[in-house]
Amino acid sequence: MAGGWARDDAVNDQIDVSTREAIERMRLRNARAADAESAEFCDECDEPIPQARRVAIPGVRLCVECQSGRDRAFRPQAGINRRGSKDSQLK
Repeated sequence: MAGGWARDDAVNDQIDVSTREAIERMRLRNARAADAESAEFCDECDEPIPQARRVAIPGVRLCVECQSGRDRAFRPQAGINRRGSKDSQLK
């Protein structure tokens, strides 16, 4: 149920747009990585990156251990609140 001048399905439209944008960002990021050449040695620790990893993940720059550390430290960004509802502003 939308209020004001918005159509009834406006919220679903915003969810669809946000989802499409996120998918497009991931596709673009993956396309750039696939075009890049894989490193033979890790950019962080200079340990050799196994050939199997370089083949499996084109454009890889980190060894498994360093990538695992980055993955653990990663904090996803909050989504964009296009609606600006009162509930979202109570945080």
